[in-house]
Amino acid sequence: MAARIPAEVFPPGEFLKDELEARGWTQIEFAEIIGKDTRLVSEIIGGKRTITPETAIVFGEALGTGPELWMNLESQYQLSKVRPSGQISIAKKAELHSKFPVREMIKRGWIEATKSVDVLERQLLDFFGMESIDSTPTFMHAAKKKSYDETSLQQLAWLCRARSLAFAAPVDKFSESKLSHAIMELREKVEFVDTTRDVATVLSRAGIRFVVVEGLAGSKIDGACFWLDKTAPVIAMSLRFDRVDNFWHTLFHELDHVKHKEGMSQPIIEIDIQSNEQKPEHEIRANDAAADTLIPTKELEGFIARVNPFFSDEAVMGFANRLRVHPGVVVGQLHNRGVLPWSFHRKKLEKIREYVLESALVDGFGRMVNLTDIH
Repeated sequence: MAARIPAEVFPPGEFLKDELEARGWTQIEFAEIIGKDTRLVSEIIGGKRTITPETAIVFGEALGTGPELWMNLESQYQLSKVRPSGQISIAKKAELHSKFPVREMIKRGWIEATKSVDVLERQLLDFFGMESIDSTPTFMHAAKKKSYDETSLQQLAWLCRARSLAFAAPVDKFSESKLSHAIMELREKVEFVDTTRDVATVLSRAGIRFVVVEGLAGSKIDGACFWLDKTAPVIAMSLRFDRVDNFWHTLFHELDHVKHKEGMSQPIIEIDIQSNEQKPEHEIRANDAAADTLIPTKELEGFIARVNPFFSDEAVMGFANRLRVHPGVVVGQLHNRGVLPWSFHRKKLEKIREYVLESALVDGFGRMVNLTDIH
């Protein structure tokens, strides 16, 4: 509960003046009673000198009030002199910092550092597309309340940044036929890690905006699918797991959402994307579609039936080469199915981030994007 702030606080000398008048005492007479110089009494009444603990004690004894009254009056008066310019702005800034990831947003260059709480509030309102700090970000205007509750402000900030970046991504006109062709073309690039650098270009030709935004601390976000309008799909990825298997699975998962025109009314946020536990049907479908696009289900199940539990290096490499898929994708699916321990064949889960960042529109990973320069 917030402390009550008086509308106006008077200096303690005003109360002392009233007390002396009520008793019919002059300042000189009161000074003689407390054994102090008349100048001290005069300056306290005039608000030119503060009340010290020693002064409070003698005032309390002479006036029968106790020293606490005078110390409290002095404290309230001193606080009132800084409260209008300090306390209110500090409380407001604390509220903004507790609700929004302000420090991370400044660090990433999403908003500018400022000493003005009003400027900070305006930047946050503009960034999230909000009318007031207590309103719901417009990104989620079509989302059910349950969805909003399950989406953290870190995730919303990431989404808003991805959306801003997506407007600057150059793309051709989107069509379903281009999408189908892009999926086939991308599948042909799954065999090697360095071909991940071609993803942004392939998607751009299909009319799909592809952006990479490094996740904020604690956001735990893998990717998202949303639309700028009914003809402008966006795939955003965080690359928080720098692994070939996770990258391709996430990408084809999001492409399945685009194919089914999902993410229009509200963005689809992916967390722990490959798990099907407690996920809605459309997420399970997208997971299955991504896995089957990378490795046909019948092929993988046949391989498991033949080899399990002896997944030797030669067996994994031979299967991957036959299907023209990176061996890390095979290992990732075996891990996810639980037939191969997570510690096995980890070296095959090669890193892809450096290649993806070569051509994608990127925010983070050491890059700070000034949107005014690219819009």
